[in-house]
Amino acid sequence: MNILLTNDDGIDSEGIQTPAKIFRERGHKVYVIAPDINRSGISHAVSMLNGPVKISAYGEDTWACSGYPVDCVIAGIMGALKPLMPGKPDLVLSGINRGGNIGTDIIYSGTAAAARQASITGVPAIALSLEGDEEYYWEMAALWSADHLEELISYWEQNIFVNVNIPNSPHGPVGMALTRPAIKDYHDVLSVVDAPDGNRWCSLRGGQETAGAEPDNDFNTVARNFVSISRLHCYALALEKKQDKV
Repeated sequence: MNILLTNDDGIDSEGIQTPAKIFRERGHKVYVIAPDINRSGISHAVSMLNGPVKISAYGEDTWACSGYPVDCVIAGIMGALKPLMPGKPDLVLSGINRGGNIGTDIIYSGTAAAARQASITGVPAIALSLEGDEEYYWEMAALWSADHLEELISYWEQNIFVNVNIPNSPHGPVGMALTRPAIKDYHDVLSVVDAPDGNRWCSLRGGQETAGAEPDNDFNTVARNFVSISRLHCYALALEKKQDKV
């Protein structure tokens, strides 16, 4: 299978280097194109709309891109990697992200956005994330993903991408479950400092994240050491019931 592998943590992240190695060992042809620096939280931004991005060779079938995760997917799918990658990939994998992309995270995630972009263009797409905040078991997550690749692909269809969150356990997850995204509360705190030069500096610090108690949401599923698999629509349509004017 021809796989285009990207992420938002950057080309040097262990979360992209490890799955590239594992999937190549499984016989897949893996093409890696990822941002040249960390682009976490960039969501579906497209840098090349405001000017060209630079794509630089970074190793065997590997390129660094000066743009964002979505730029990487657009470039890869639309032919920027020719002649080494001659056509559209069979699959786009985005990740493995450092930390979960659970519930409300999906709105902000460059990892999820890269998978969304691929699915919009008709290419099967999976976003992979490893929950955790200290030591990350990258090889476990990459091996689990490789072992379950065909099943994960089966959840994809046109205009739907698959968002996968793997619990960060050295022994691996106890199972997997189809889930829906949780609504999270980040308990953010805004810090504001007025500098001597007259400028105001703002920074955001997250608190202890909480989410709803539904057992089938992704937040609580991962907490039980199950892999969370969510099928997410690329487009959302909100319908309002309009009242007749009196």
